[in-house]
Amino acid sequence: MADELAGRVCIITGGAHGIGRAYATAFATRGARVVVADIDGSAARAVADQIEHDGGGALGLAVDVADSASCVAMAESTVARFGAIDVLIANAAMFATVAISRVAFDEISEEEWDRLMAVNVKGVWLSCRAVVPQMRLQGTGKIITIGSGTIFSGHPTRIHYVASKAAMIGFTRTLAREVGGDGITVNLLCPGSTLSEEAPDDATLAMRERDAVGRALARVQRPEDLIGPMVFLASSASDFMTGQTINVDGGKNLH
Repeated sequence: MADELAGRVCIITGGAHGIGRAYATAFATRGARVVVADIDGSAARAVADQIEHDGGGALGLAVDVADSASCVAMAESTVARFGAIDVLIANAAMFATVAISRVAFDEISEEEWDRLMAVNVKGVWLSCRAVVPQMRLQGTGKIITIGSGTIFSGHPTRIHYVASKAAMIGFTRTLAREVGGDGITVNLLCPGSTLSEEAPDDATLAMRERDAVGRALARVQRPEDLIGPMVFLASSASDFMTGQTINVDGGKNLH
């Protein structure tokens, strides 16, 4: 099924690195026209250029999802280039590429807490707010928010990140109720600990190996493990599914 996304216009925030980049390239090979939106604009354009070099359709944009004007410009540029917005993957977050502190809850600075919430929570809201008007005009659209397996188990030394991802459950369910009448679905995909680093050092590899302990499928998770579920959520196969949470972590948390 190499063309299940044929012709669909898909915006992927945080699409220049890690799991986001894997989504972008995989969607392009399945026929989607991909907008790679990332705060790292040069990397976003590089990913888009590679997709176009390989025969796909893509646009790379520098986008700060925590900034309303930047999100509106993202939506406007997408419609100007491709004429539609069929899918939004609200993937941009502070965690790996934009690193966070791994410290006890009372050692996190207020500045870091506020910046993380601005990106991981407010940024999803602003991204959705920017694309929904076009989806309403079309009478159809798919929004996929991103959670984390950590919201089911808790994880010490990153309470701000876990809280921001837990917020996506309520956000997704509420938005699904609000836009369902417009033909728009909203679902949440929760990855487990994933080896998304582009040049992992030995310490990172060891950490991902430790995270695999306790999985029913006892191996390191990689970005490609998330492609199938994400394609499902973005394709017509999930048209009657909304407000739901899919956990993809190899059976670490049996949700």
